[in-house]
Amino acid sequence: MILVMGGAGYIGSHTVRHLLDQGYEVIVADNLYYGHREAVDERAAFIYTDLMDLLSLDKLFTFYPIDAVIHFAAFAYVGESVAEPEKYYYNNVIGTTNLLHTMLAHNVKKIVFSSTCATYGEPQYTPIDEKHPQNPINPYGRTKLMIEQIFADYERAYGLQHIALRYFNAAGCSQDGKIGESHTPETHLIPLVLQAILGKRNLIQVFGTDYNTPDGTCIRDYIHVEDLAVAHRLALEKLGTYNGCINLGTGIGTSVKEIITAAEQVSGKKCPVEYAPRRAGDPARLFADNTKAKEILGWQPQYTDIKDIISTAWNWELKRRY
Repeated sequence: MILVMGGAGYIGSHTVRHLLDQGYEVIVADNLYYGHREAVDERAAFIYTDLMDLLSLDKLFTFYPIDAVIHFAAFAYVGESVAEPEKYYYNNVIGTTNLLHTMLAHNVKKIVFSSTCATYGEPQYTPIDEKHPQNPINPYGRTKLMIEQIFADYERAYGLQHIALRYFNAAGCSQDGKIGESHTPETHLIPLVLQAILGKRNLIQVFGTDYNTPDGTCIRDYIHVEDLAVAHRLALEKLGTYNGCINLGTGIGTSVKEIITAAEQVSGKKCPVEYAPRRAGDPARLFADNTKAKEILGWQPQYTDIKDIISTAWNWELKRRY
């Protein structure tokens, strides 16, 4: 049985669905702080659990025969982490050590972790590989790096089997439109653009048009959420043969202006845009070297055309369920 911590969230809910489709028995644990109960597949057991509640964690591992954990349960807003670092260190770092403490107490030593390219900080080169220096520039990124380091220590001391997946920009929604991206507040570019097109927002702000890129706007690596889900299952199946960190990205960079253009083509509607000065800390280019994911996991992203990714997000926005 696979325990998915944070399985009611955006990436977690898509991963739960994929695991169930592949024949895994899944239990979802979530405190629903940012997650959505409606996003949890009805085939999975759902337990309301908080990482800060050691008693509820112990009951969970006592009651269910858990073989491995996929851990998504973290706060993930960069700006909020700067304003409220205590919230992030407490939940992300202490919460994860609570989870590890409970796992070891029940002799569960396999975990796949939702990490982030934010552990790298300002890129020294692109594409970014796993050997790139890790110098996170915000508390969110630092919490994820700390957790990666904790895993390495637990591997040496207790034999923990772990893979941390460092995502680039998660995007898109399920192909059938039943589950999708729903954040409060929404900070991801693609849903912001689509909501502006639909009139749910007045406009989309583009921060900076003078970067050293072909069209002057920032370039990012957008990876479809269903490709991320597959990668988590493959990582789960590799536990015991590899420990460490793996980038997840397409290796393709797409600029902000290219996202807006592609969204207009998919929707057939214009997007209201306001251009604004650069934001502090926004690198010009961020995209992945995904060689390791291909070699170790046997993973290959299926969504490499940005319009295909945006089409799934557009389908979700048109019939949003939560």
